[in-house]
Amino acid sequence: MATISRETWQVAFDALRANKVKAALTMLGVVIGSACIVLVVTIALIGKTYVLAQIEGVGSNLVYANYTGGTANARSQADEISLSDMEAIRHLPHVKEVAGTYDVATSIVVNGQEKPVALIGVTEGFQTIRNLLILEGRFFDDLDQATGAKGCLITQELAKQLPPGPMIGRQLRVGEQTFTVIAVFRERVATFGQSEISAQSVLIPFGLIKYYSGNDYVRTLYAQTDSGDSVPETTAAVQSLLKSRHTPGAVYVVQNLASILEAARKISMALTIVLMLVGMIALIISGVGIMNIMLVTVTERTREIGLRKAVGARREEILYQFLIEALVISGLGAIIGILIAVSVKIVVEPLIPPEVGLKIPISVYSVLAAFVVSCATGVLFGYLPASRASKLQPTESLRYE
Repeated sequence: MATISRETWQVAFDALRANKVKAALTMLGVVIGSACIVLVVTIALIGKTYVLAQIEGVGSNLVYANYTGGTANARSQADEISLSDMEAIRHLPHVKEVAGTYDVATSIVVNGQEKPVALIGVTEGFQTIRNLLILEGRFFDDLDQATGAKGCLITQELAKQLPPGPMIGRQLRVGEQTFTVIAVFRERVATFGQSEISAQSVLIPFGLIKYYSGNDYVRTLYAQTDSGDSVPETTAAVQSLLKSRHTPGAVYVVQNLASILEAARKISMALTIVLMLVGMIALIISGVGIMNIMLVTVTERTREIGLRKAVGARREEILYQFLIEALVISGLGAIIGILIAVSVKIVVEPLIPPEVGLKIPISVYSVLAAFVVSCATGVLFGYLPASRASKLQPTESLRYE
């Protein structure tokens, strides 16, 4: 049986070598389909990784809270989020860092002209929570916050609009107060004005914002958890704590980035399904191609099949011979397709700018799935012509012209 098995494999390989062009064209669909399967999973993983990187750039594991007023939409000074509320939240389980902000609209004078800016008072921990990138200079230290030193940080966009020259140490008049620029910064990931930071923003120690607003409470409170898994629990804990410390009618909106993650997950899933369908269609087309080509091959090799049967080849051997041909075509096509998909990572990844920090992951499971599905497609669609070949009668096959 072992000798016959080796002979069957040899006959199948000889037949493929004799029809190289036909085998290569038949294999093309399998190459495209298997490459599609690997690339589909890769694109889905890239999308997920990129979205997570963007969210972590804004601030990882964040919970943020705002006071929106009472039940009748009336605001009460006593129900505003205070610094003592912030300190109480700091002691909640899983909370690693807290920060608060208060922003007002004001203006600066540049070359004799007033320019509107967003003035933001920030507490300690704001840079850590929001992942601000300090381009030059430094962030506020504990002494700045404690003494209310008149230092400020300006955005990179605002710095470009100021007269040329060194930014650090420059005097900047903001409203009625004059500040010394101690740093130029930018958001690690642009939020396009969807956070308190806009293109033209000035950060100052939180204690100084009362000179502009007359208030010393927090407009937006941030809490950073120790892990992503604890975000939902911390969100509920912050909501409960704020309600317990204020009047029953006070309304607080406590949110996290879970909704953004869920939206990204749904988009990634939809994209994966669409691309999977493309890959499946390519594999089905390649399977039909394998079946058609092999049906033609069976017709062309009718005399050969009859001769083999006449000298003693059994029906199973003929069946296995054509199934082996289909398996080799689909298997080799799958390997080539997988190599093409993997080469995309090797070629494209070095071209991605380092500041993007994006890696192209290749899933081992997608590689295995592409190979198994491609081989299964070849065998499935190759069975009909193989079965037809094995059922040919020797006498009729030998008379075939």
